Formats: sequence, structure tokens, C-alpha cells
Amino acid sequence: MSEFRNDLHKEVSELERKSATAARLFDIRRIIGGLFVIYGVIVTLAGINPSDADLKKAEGVHINLWTGLAMLVLGLFFLLWLKLRPAQAPDGAADGGPDA
Repeated sequence: MSEFRNDLHKEVSELERKSATAARLFDIRRIIGGLFVIYGVIVTLAGINPSDADLKKAEGVHINLWTGLAMLVLGLFFLLWLKLRPAQAPDGAADGGPDA
């Protein structure tokens, strides 16, 4: 019976570890930050050399450039936040589980 309990405990610990890894992989900050960086690069590139018609519509403001740069900053903020404060493992995985 004790051997069965040890095997079960090891299996539960392994599943908790995999769950924590999946939580870090699919952290919403990674998704939001990545999308903002990608779109920020695209919009910034579009705003670097605007046409005269685009500038006239925006009343002389390089709106794509400024919006793209803001999106880049926001995306990098999310990715930095993810790096500095990574997702934590569930409470049970940190101390070996409730039956440790």
C-alpha cells in the first residue's frame, strides 16, 4: 500500500510540475506582449515614411509612427513584467503536496 501511495504521489508531483510549466508557457502577458511588439513593429514601419495624403489626413501628425512606438513600449513592458515576475507554481507543488 505504501509503494502504491509513493507512486501516486510521484505521479501527482509530475503532473503539478507539468501544469506549472504549461501555466508559464501560456501566460497571458507573453501573448499580449508578443502581439503588441509584432503589431508595434508593423505600425512603426508603416509610420516611418508616410505619404503626403496620410499626413494631411492626420493634420501633420505622424500618427502611425507614434502609435507604433507606443505599442512597442507597451509590448516590451508586458514581456519585461513576465521576465521579472514569472508565473508561480501552484501552492501544492512548492511544498511537495498535501501528503508530503
